[in-house]
Amino acid sequence: MMEKYDVIVVGGGHAGCEAATAAANLGSKTLLITMDMTKYGQMSCNPAMGGIAKGQIVREIDALGGFSGIIADKTTIQFRMLNKSKGPAMWSPRAQNDRFRFVEEWRNILENTSNLDLWQDAVVQLIIEKDKVTGVKTKIGISFSSKTVILTNGTFLNGLMHIGQEKLKGGRIGEAASYNISEQLLEAGFKTGRMKTGTPVRIDGRTINFEKLTEQKGEEGHYKFSYLTGTKSTLKQRSCWITHTSMDVHDELSKGFEDSPMFDGTIQSTGPRYCPSIESKLVTFAEKEKHQLFLEPEGENTIEYYLNGFSSSLPWQVQLTALHKIEGLENAKIFRPGYAIEYDYFDPTQLNHTLETKILKNLYFAGQINGTTGYEEAGAQGIMAGINAHLNCAGNNEPFILKRNEAYIGVLIDDLVTKGVDEPYRMFTSRAEFRILLRQDNADIRLTEKAYKLGLATLDRLNLLQQKTALIKQIIDFTKDFSVKPRFVNQLLTQKGTSELKQGVKLFDLVLRPQISIFDLIEVITPFQRFLECIPEERKIEIIEGAEISIKYEGYINREKLFAEKLNKFEDINIENKFNYSELKSISTEARQKLEKINPKTIGQAKRISGVSPADINVLLVLLGR
Repeated sequence: MMEKYDVIVVGGGHAGCEAATAAANLGSKTLLITMDMTKYGQMSCNPAMGGIAKGQIVREIDALGGFSGIIADKTTIQFRMLNKSKGPAMWSPRAQNDRFRFVEEWRNILENTSNLDLWQDAVVQLIIEKDKVTGVKTKIGISFSSKTVILTNGTFLNGLMHIGQEKLKGGRIGEAASYNISEQLLEAGFKTGRMKTGTPVRIDGRTINFEKLTEQKGEEGHYKFSYLTGTKSTLKQRSCWITHTSMDVHDELSKGFEDSPMFDGTIQSTGPRYCPSIESKLVTFAEKEKHQLFLEPEGENTIEYYLNGFSSSLPWQVQLTALHKIEGLENAKIFRPGYAIEYDYFDPTQLNHTLETKILKNLYFAGQINGTTGYEEAGAQGIMAGINAHLNCAGNNEPFILKRNEAYIGVLIDDLVTKGVDEPYRMFTSRAEFRILLRQDNADIRLTEKAYKLGLATLDRLNLLQQKTALIKQIIDFTKDFSVKPRFVNQLLTQKGTSELKQGVKLFDLVLRPQISIFDLIEVITPFQRFLECIPEERKIEIIEGAEISIKYEGYINREKLFAEKLNKFEDINIENKFNYSELKSISTEARQKLEKINPKTIGQAKRISGVSPADINVLLVLLGR
């Protein structure tokens, strides 16, 4: 067991699993250490993957050769494409998953990954020699040496759970916390802080009156996360259900405020603003008479339901009494109450874009340790840390960094290391200035070739990508060459509320009309139907949609590409260690302090630092010119 490893990954959550498989599949001898081997990729909170902007991240992980998308597909019990009423830049895939199968699938992947060893234990100390991490020590007294270490500790670093006045030490309900590492890193010079997240009550489905609830079914169709074929779920599909709080519910919840750790000063750490506890909602949105709640099944066959929107740290009696005031849940029994959890994180401005720390070489952070929240954000950081740790071990001086116009993953990491966090960070489409380029449908086009050159994406993935791009081009070329006569389409045009043709036009011109879908035209133009028969059935809708998006949004896409190219002229100008910022009196005091603290690598990174103005950037450019 005293083997020397290239990469040691600490923690078996979403970040740890992606980091370990990425490093191992690239050829690094890897060890994954976790406290419980039955909970790989555990869905600690809601049993779902994806969502607005998060779905794009899952598809990017898949395009790079990661496993989150494949596992999500195989364990899906409901799939929906969010924001379909908006433009394709906003479309976001989301799946409800069987949380038990999800863990099983991750374990199956891990156990069948070459170069990867597994060890169940708790890491209590990093081995540090001359500002370099060279291994770890575990709770049972074993030392493992390695060239690099990736910490993906989730909510376990000094984790403390709150249910009313009750405090429980742990990283998840029923699981021990992790100690000593935070103190060691603090001593090494890292800045740390505390953050909070929470989870709602779990309900016995046999005691729910579904007749009083609104059913929300999944979508039928082709949608899934992975670009690979053959990953579609075979599990029974299940509905979610919608209900609401009421003023009676709010009154019951308010009775517990005096015992709430959120309001009595017990919890002083910052929680997620976009996913607040129910008690925070009542205070922040006091004028609202009701809040929407979603009952989500935890698996294909289980009776357990997750009450999304009802996260709470109130006393369990208060939670239960309020629950019984909710329509459809009047007689509900619970498996466990909701709880809040506080945990340590480390200021991510202490990281390079590779996710290697600036203070200790060969040490990488990924996931909630960086102040993020969400399985998807964690998995994205994990795969990037795994790739870069491998490159480090292989002596490759070219790190793998994604730019903001290349991936949501690039936006995520750049935001973290440049701006830092003051609340748990989650991804939104609004954070990406190039979201027309960063669509969920084209993550493979953006990233798979890069991953193939690294050695992470397989040849099968590359072949599927090349087939897709070739077929999309063929469809576009067909629409430009094929002429449509009025008598074949005018009835459709009238039905769709757009002007009839007076003479023949190219099919391309009809696809451009916002009222008309390419799928409408397929129905009425027989030669078009025949032409599309060459597309594999499993990929047909994805590829046809890809062609339609390329046609309809070509102008917007090209405009955004030009804008990105202009910004990139300055984006990559290297300024690391070029200035002694403390001596630059021609920039603002705040900019001076922030630039000195972060020491950005490029002009692009510098201009995104909060407090650094365009005028400050111009000064740096002038000084570089001199």
